[in-house]
Amino acid sequence: SPRESGDELPLSFAQQRLWFIQQLEPESSTYNVPSALNLKGKLNISVLENSLNEIVRRHEILRTTFINNSEKEPIQKIAAFEKNSLPVVDLEDLPAKENTINKLIRDAYQSPFDLTKPLLRLSLIKLSDFENILLITTHHIISDRWSIGVFLRELSTIYNAFCNHQQSPLNELPIQYGDFAIWQRQWLQGEVLENQTNYWKQKLNNLSVLELPTDRKRLPVPSYKGSHFPLSLSQTLSEKLKNLSAQSGVTLFTMLLTAFQVLLHRYTHQDDIVVGTDIANRDKTEIEPLIGLLVNTLVLRTDVSQNPTFRELLQRVREVVLGAFAHKDLPFEKLVEILNPNRDISQMMPLFQVKFDLQLATVKPLELNGLTVERDSYEQEFVKYELRLNLQDTETGISGQVEYSSDLFDEETISRLVEHFRVLLEGIVENPDCQIGNLPLLTEAELKQILWDWNQTQRDYENKLCIHELFENQVEKTPDAIAIVHDNCQLTYRELNNRANQLAHYLQELGVKAESKVGVYLDRKSVV
Repeated sequence: SPRESGDELPLSFAQQRLWFIQQLEPESSTYNVPSALNLKGKLNISVLENSLNEIVRRHEILRTTFINNSEKEPIQKIAAFEKNSLPVVDLEDLPAKENTINKLIRDAYQSPFDLTKPLLRLSLIKLSDFENILLITTHHIISDRWSIGVFLRELSTIYNAFCNHQQSPLNELPIQYGDFAIWQRQWLQGEVLENQTNYWKQKLNNLSVLELPTDRKRLPVPSYKGSHFPLSLSQTLSEKLKNLSAQSGVTLFTMLLTAFQVLLHRYTHQDDIVVGTDIANRDKTEIEPLIGLLVNTLVLRTDVSQNPTFRELLQRVREVVLGAFAHKDLPFEKLVEILNPNRDISQMMPLFQVKFDLQLATVKPLELNGLTVERDSYEQEFVKYELRLNLQDTETGISGQVEYSSDLFDEETISRLVEHFRVLLEGIVENPDCQIGNLPLLTEAELKQILWDWNQTQRDYENKLCIHELFENQVEKTPDAIAIVHDNCQLTYRELNNRANQLAHYLQELGVKAESKVGVYLDRKSVV
């Protein structure tokens, strides 16, 4: 229900964590949430400005800043609504626009926010009378991915109404984000908190750190610099995965998560595989239309030991997912606070290092009166996780990208991982009853390299000497060079030759001749 006027507004648990991070790294833009709309057609800039102002009026969170109260605790401060003009950068007469456009976009997206000042940044780049770019950037503390969808849908509805000289058809919001923050604090205590806490304490006891084979060691303090590599599955493979999901009684999310965990198991040889995932956390009618930070992160831990078949592992993961979703109301930030894990600051996140997300909802094209609208896919140069597989189910097949830390991985390594994942998925749909340790992983090119190219060791050899004669020649050339090292013992070529001769004479005394078979007894360590 709506709060009483004059109430001091606490931060939600998620906001509190982001506020704390921003205090540690005030110049960071890691948690900026950018969007860009390419608008082609005759844009009514005045109507666009009024539409954006109406959205800001509707959603208090877009007028929210964060200050300290008298007890030095952070609180939300909501500014009264005031109409703001939309900044317009006119590049219409600029001959070479591309570099300027890229700089404006980069500056808009990457300039850090001061949490005590407005956290919504809007600007319009005018390229011509019929082409404009609308830049929208917020800080994650007031929005999430769902919020972007809400913002754009409202923009479409309001702009179209205002163009036709009508009032906004949108109903006033039943509650605001501040109401949610108060409710969350009041609800998550007592028995509710105890039940949620007990479940996660039991599930996440003694978590393992996933030791991915990286190109470089973790930095003492991560830079959060990262990049992205695309992944696209064919429509045929995508349909086979969906069919296998249906036959197995699991969701596509569970199917792809299981496959990803198999990949991580094969890469690390670890049996305790921990992966994070986001949920929209909008299962209550009142909060579904809100802009604000409502997303929650769940920690999914799977035991992949004893080399189960993929189908068997699929059921293990299904139980993990069902349990996690049944206890999804404990905010990740509160979970970290309760578990208080030993934190290695070289790790980018507490509790898990790798993330998996699947977007199932189809994003409807934005419709603005008389305009063709394209959303620009801007790739940020910062990442929050060592590795993140971010997929979406589209009409043409499953696609997405792997986000990765540039501190740890080279692009070539991630490209290879993407191909291994594709080969693994193809193996899964062909034989889901195969044990996970036997599922294919290597590409045809890699198999050829290992089985054929690296075994082409034939060489022309003109000298007819045997191996023992070649060894004797080497003894004459470098008698005092080290020939063999074992544990703390080492022998020169002369010493090794003398011992070999002693053994040969002993065998001859026993009657060993040419072509006689002689057994050699060695312990396993000696062989290794």
